Amino acid sequence: MAPGAYDQRPVEVRPDVLVYSTPPMEQDTEVTGPITVTLYASTSAIDTDFTAKLVDVEPDGYARNLTDGVIRARYRTPRAPASYITPGDVVEYTIDLWATANVFKKGHSIRVEISSSNFPRFDRNMNTGGTIGEDGSFVSALQTVHHSAAHPSHITLPIVPRD
Repeated sequence: MAPGAYDQRPVEVRPDVLVYSTPPMEQDTEVTGPITVTLYASTSAIDTDFTAKLVDVEPDGYARNLTDGVIRARYRTPRAPASYITPGDVVEYTIDLWATANVFKKGHSIRVEISSSNFPRFDRNMNTGGTIGEDGSFVSALQTVHHSAAHPSHITLPIVPRD
């Protein structure tokens, strides 16, 4: 995979990708600093991945990826041993999209993509709980993202105030 930004529109029409967009910006909006997605999700698998991507959408629809991240469910708790998921349980995940800086120009939209894979950017999770890199079979997983007062999935964007 070559480095750099790509038009995300072909990815965004896939049925396994959730897409959330703001209305067009009414003024230039600067985002600078660390970005995280807090995701409340359940899965039918004992281990799975969740991915998030921040995208700058131009007025003509061109959707440029800015930064992305992934979390493997079994490693969802930092500095703790791997632990599998109980299928069906709602679990909180924090996906680190790392720090970036971008000015979303007036007329552009902020977009977030959520999926369970971003291959080949990140290795595939076979959803079996098997040994990473050695598991040759895979299981399809049914993923559910939750949005409610009890499960407030969201993105944290460090907006730089305008002078």
